[in-house]
Amino acid sequence: MHEFKLKYGCNPDQSQARIFMRDSSKDLPLEILNGRPGYINFLDALNSWQLVRDLRKALDIPAATSFKHVSPAGAALGLALTDDERKLFFVDEKLDVNSSPLACAYARARGTDRLSSFGDWIALSDTCDEITASLIKHEVSDGVIAPDYTPEALEILKTKRKGNYAIVKIDPAYEPQANETRDVFGITFEQSRNLAPVIENEKFDSPVTLNKNFPENARRDLILALITLKYTQSNSVCCTRNGQTLGVGAGQQSRLHCVKLACDKADLRILREHPKILSLEFDSKLGRPERDNAINITLTENQILTPEERREWLASYKGVSLGSDAFFPFPDNIERAAKSGVSYIAQPGGSIRDDLVIKACDEKNIAMVMTGHRLFHH
Repeated sequence: MHEFKLKYGCNPDQSQARIFMRDSSKDLPLEILNGRPGYINFLDALNSWQLVRDLRKALDIPAATSFKHVSPAGAALGLALTDDERKLFFVDEKLDVNSSPLACAYARARGTDRLSSFGDWIALSDTCDEITASLIKHEVSDGVIAPDYTPEALEILKTKRKGNYAIVKIDPAYEPQANETRDVFGITFEQSRNLAPVIENEKFDSPVTLNKNFPENARRDLILALITLKYTQSNSVCCTRNGQTLGVGAGQQSRLHCVKLACDKADLRILREHPKILSLEFDSKLGRPERDNAINITLTENQILTPEERREWLASYKGVSLGSDAFFPFPDNIERAAKSGVSYIAQPGGSIRDDLVIKACDEKNIAMVMTGHRLFHH
């Protein structure tokens, strides 16, 4: 297949839309197994696939991501779920989810920001199995991309959206050309693809702060944050912990607003772990989106937790890692990050105020590395 005609472009009035290979002698490196993905679906699919592919290569763990409007709402690695995490992510207790690292990765990715993930596009690093498909079946989603699907998984996914769920299979061996192009207002841009590493491992051994402790889990979580940022609309900041994103702040003009957005989302995600929230009971007829909305209203309007309980719970939460796609221009970013339990930071460095940012980290006992690699994505 050399090209695929789309229903329309970004909007219904953009009627001429397709994906195709510039080199007409080559086939598209993907197959549409079900449904009819649209223009934005494919933007999400191809960006999200790169994210999980990079995570798989970097950390050798199955990975998944939940994409909305060309940025990840969540991304995660296939680490086993605790009983509380099963409740947190609405995983059926009868499902043997921990037997599938890929299913665990998707549950974690979707669980980052369930409101933003409503109607998401999913990317999976490995062959989609029956357990992963069973999780996806119960979520409101537009489509999925993976290197393959088991027959059982494919049959489950084909039942979604009245049989119109978009299922895309991509060739995991496909590598694009070294340069990429795009047209804006009839003018063609060209640049080399961003193949630079998000961080070299030796950087973790040369922190710029007084606190030089980077345990293995923090290194893993920072790599997760940085690879997530590589495919997030800039400016962007990402908070991670325990192999999953907690909050992604994307597409903000101000670096401080990126930090606030990512950390505010992380706070809500952390508060969902509070015993009072985990013990909430819902009518069995209430759908998952309605439950998510109810929990969000409960947390944002302080209906269950008192202000003191919120402060105490958030204050007890430490070990959060934070990545930034560009340098911090002012130390106020660090002040906000510290309020959300951030203990480890990776950022490119290069600001004329790097010394003030380092000083702010030292005052908060935060360990920070400077990667030397900016990760802007547009």
